[in-house]
Amino acid sequence: MKLLNLFMYADVLMLGMVIWIVPTYGHEPHPHPHPHESGWVDGRATFYGDINGGETQQGACGYGNLHKQGYGLETAALSTALFNNGSTCGACYEITCTNAPEWCLPGSIKITATNFCPPDYSKPKECWCNPPQKHFDLSQPMFLKIAKYKAGVVPVKFRRFPCAKIGGVKFEIKGNPHFLMILPYNVGGAGDVRAMKIKGTRTEWIPMKKNWGQIWSSGVVLTGQCLSFRVTTSDGVTKDFMDVTPPDWGCNGQSFDGKINF
Repeated sequence: MKLLNLFMYADVLMLGMVIWIVPTYGHEPHPHPHPHESGWVDGRATFYGDINGGETQQGACGYGNLHKQGYGLETAALSTALFNNGSTCGACYEITCTNAPEWCLPGSIKITATNFCPPDYSKPKECWCNPPQKHFDLSQPMFLKIAKYKAGVVPVKFRRFPCAKIGGVKFEIKGNPHFLMILPYNVGGAGDVRAMKIKGTRTEWIPMKKNWGQIWSSGVVLTGQCLSFRVTTSDGVTKDFMDVTPPDWGCNGQSFDGKINF
């Protein structure tokens, strides 16, 4: 009888060990990777403009003076395959030169997408921005951080990473009272805006439409009201920027600080 009890005790002990061990190893958490933590992707890079960043201002994303807007020379124009009709404007990338030891320099750069590198179908074999190629046309100073000037074009590896911006998201207002055009810039986190809504002091949230690049528009007249903005970035994060403007705002290109960031 004592022997039987001993076996029963051993069975219970083994069962307890199994119950304890299985949750430890069988339920190991498997978090989904963050959209910005994907692996490195192959691409190419060239440069445009001069050593001072000439010709890199303005562009297809709707940004203006990149120095005043906080982007500086750490920028790039994206090929068709990456630009996504302007939806990728504002996204941040880390880029490193690879597989060309005679041209590559060590290290990597971090840039914000601020422009579009147009395709040239008359040169299907030599225009790096033609689809489906994933290509970055960097400002010259940024290109020279990862490759030698004489290289001209180099193979690279790149990946998205969260944008780190100083200060709050800024909102530039253009257009006219009947057709507002809003440019959000200095956007942290994912960097690229997927959706926007606008709200006056006396209204509910009103969806805005993508106009071009990162410029969003609304045909609702909101003069005399403080403006608030609801911004959703490409990773699904939404933030409200309340009473960003005074009631006497204008459409003259003035920018207002949203105070917070992603």
